[in-house]
Amino acid sequence: MTRVTAALAAWRRSAALMLAGAVVAAVSGCATPEARTRAALEKTGLSRPVSACMAERMVDRLSLAQLQRLGRIGQLQQANDFDEFLRRTRALRDPEILAVVSSSGLVCVVRN
Repeated sequence: MTRVTAALAAWRRSAALMLAGAVVAAVSGCATPEARTRAALEKTGLSRPVSACMAERMVDRLSLAQLQRLGRIGQLQQANDFDEFLRRTRALRDPEILAVVSSSGLVCVVRN
């Protein structure tokens, strides 16, 4: 195998890996706001049914900007329980976010 052929083969492998990485990144970016919200709620320790219920309600009642504000607080995902999650949500100082999160939590816990 000549140097040129070896370099071309290496370039093709690199290009294929970069393309695969771009596809994975694009697909992971396609997660819906509801899926992202549900995953974040599950990370706080809420059960899957409660997280799914809350995410559905929150996505219906909050704007995308509000969901993004909520999602940007990485500390929310480190909350040990729902009470701590609410305290951290309160720190956003957005009464609508707090009302939706707390009412969704109450409704979804009772349902599930």
